[in-house]
Amino acid sequence: MTRRYRALSAALMAAALAVTSACSSGGDDDSSAGSSGGKTDKITYVTAFGAVGRDSFVWLAKEKGFFEDAGIDIEIQKGAGNVQNLTAIKSDQAQFAALDFTGAVIQAGKGEFKDWKAVAAVHQQTLVSIMTTKDTGISSPADLTGKTIAAGTASVSQLLFPAYAKLAGLDPTTVTIKGVQPTALNGLMAKGEVDGLSTFLLSKKALETASKKEVVVMPYSTYLSDLYGNAIITKPSLISSDPDLVKRFVGAAMKGLQYTLDHPDEAAAAMTKAEPTALVPAALGEINAMKPYTQAPSGAALGSMDEQRVARSIAVLSGAGLMPAGLTPDAVVDFSFTPKA
Repeated sequence: MTRRYRALSAALMAAALAVTSACSSGGDDDSSAGSSGGKTDKITYVTAFGAVGRDSFVWLAKEKGFFEDAGIDIEIQKGAGNVQNLTAIKSDQAQFAALDFTGAVIQAGKGEFKDWKAVAAVHQQTLVSIMTTKDTGISSPADLTGKTIAAGTASVSQLLFPAYAKLAGLDPTTVTIKGVQPTALNGLMAKGEVDGLSTFLLSKKALETASKKEVVVMPYSTYLSDLYGNAIITKPSLISSDPDLVKRFVGAAMKGLQYTLDHPDEAAAAMTKAEPTALVPAALGEINAMKPYTQAPSGAALGSMDEQRVARSIAVLSGAGLMPAGLTPDAVVDFSFTPKA
């Protein structure tokens, strides 16, 4: 962590903690899949985005019977980003969903979507990165001055860029950010129409394939190390009405995630079997790329979330002007369900 990041976090932390209320500890520390007592609950789960490697653990957990063992009959639907997934949770079209946690926190802080809570982290750090091809000569944030970077319009990749740039010692106003459809990103880079992309690092393999060039990755997590990546969310009303179901779902999902990290080939095959348009090589590339980002610090359990880290994340996001101050960690995470060490 850089001195600049420490200074920013320290300055903002006091404000964040001043409004941080104590989180409930009403849940059992044991977040294993557990027993359903003989009943079966039918639920719908929405992936973060389509059928790609980062979401393969859910198909793997279904095929391996982890959800069935937990008394859960799961229907997996392909998501299309935070807004659609949050809407599905809000309208009860789905009981659980994955999404980019940082982007969802910004939306909650702005009052756009508030009726949700995270119950487990898939990625312990944000996966947003600057990606470019080696032939551009860009190898550090300073090299971005005067360049044009494409990002999904209104995506967390676009929203986070000013905070990343400032912490990296770069004036964000010297970089042109071009908002585009996410599906157009790799094509623009391959054609040389932009100098780089602000996108998720898991698409590195896809960019290499599209550009046929060596790809350079500069992760936002180098400077924004407290931000989480994808997380699993549900509705607070489900937490209140059926906490046992939430606990069983988290346990089965995390069992699937661990098995996926240990056996990426099986996970990729399970997803492709259910979704034939998903390509095994691309899925394998994503699973292997995300492995380092699933490991919690200090030996914490897979899927865990830390209240102080969430508070620091909120402080950084509000301090960067991405949302008003005042959001508390317990407003966006139920820490009683997140796995413990």
